Amino acid sequence: MDSDQANEQTQTTGRRALLGAAVLGAGGAVLGLSGTARAAGHGGRGLKGLPVPTVIGHRGASGYRPEHTFGSYELALDLGADVVEAGDLVPTKDGHLVCRHEPEIGGTTDVASHPEFADRRTTKVLDGVPTTGWFTEDFTLAELKTLRAVERVPANRPHNTLYDGRWEIPTFEEVLRWQDEQTRKRGKQVWIYPETKHPTYFRKLGLGLEERVAKLLRKYGKDGRNSPVILQSFEPGSIQRLNRLVDNPLVVLLSSADSRPYDFVEANDPRTVADLITPKGLREIAGYAQGIGPTLDLVIPKKADGTLAEPTTLVSDAHKVGLILHPYTMRNENPFLPAEYRKGTAADAYGDVFGAFKKYFATGIDGVFTDNADTGVLARADFLKG
Repeated sequence: MDSDQANEQTQTTGRRALLGAAVLGAGGAVLGLSGTARAAGHGGRGLKGLPVPTVIGHRGASGYRPEHTFGSYELALDLGADVVEAGDLVPTKDGHLVCRHEPEIGGTTDVASHPEFADRRTTKVLDGVPTTGWFTEDFTLAELKTLRAVERVPANRPHNTLYDGRWEIPTFEEVLRWQDEQTRKRGKQVWIYPETKHPTYFRKLGLGLEERVAKLLRKYGKDGRNSPVILQSFEPGSIQRLNRLVDNPLVVLLSSADSRPYDFVEANDPRTVADLITPKGLREIAGYAQGIGPTLDLVIPKKADGTLAEPTTLVSDAHKVGLILHPYTMRNENPFLPAEYRKGTAADAYGDVFGAFKKYFATGIDGVFTDNADTGVLARADFLKG
């Protein structure tokens, strides 16, 4: 970070450290929650009020519906998810935030079947990687609303293609309103877990994400320390920026150990994720965030044959500095499971996912992202029974 950022970060570190303790342990009212819901045990204790291990619906119930649609989000709640990852946030040409896994939407929408948008197909360099397709920043919101979502991995989830074309692309503002509606409807606080996607890339285009996120959170009164909105990013700089703008719980996502966050690449910071998960790196993260979202492989590495090795010390190291861990991503299908939990070779067949959940829960993680919230809820019940 530059010197101005460093000075500002120094000033906010103490506030965020105190905030972290408050989020993890304080009581208080959750915004928009009825008295009935509070009495039922769904009150405002921030992250501390969530069940542990927390079951997080990854892009909704993306094991069963096209991801990042209201159909996927609502099904995740129906299946028992404690939190819904409602919003991988990317901007439109006219500055709105929409929910797509990536700014390139050729694989998650029917844009390729729209002849009026054929000339929008292009190749861009996204975080150093040449990427060809259609990009949200080249469309207005009105144009994106003419598209419909489709299944991203049909080879693994052929049954999900039944729902192709049913749902449009949601905006983040629509998600915030939906959250309030679902909270009233269900009588308990609905939590969401949006992510800022490729923030350095978009800031260079004049489409900074963090300020837009903060503005909407303030508009809906969801920018406080106990607000039911957890913010996450793979770029530590984005989380530090959010730390200066809002008081929400914040989580730094961590990819493979040898990878570098793209804001580090842009800043010529040589550190890798391996440096961030050392005790020193974790202490630094704890100065501005409440948690980390590591890959499952950072919790339990895999051997050369794809089976699980011994767990690392990441869980205990993170807990020592007050950080929670929400690793990603548990999926039911064979290709996504450690080798010893696969059953057969079919790409769309389910393996022994309950066995895998048990192994990961035993490490002491505080929650997990899963495409199959119902499986996660059952696995948690089994684990808590002993």
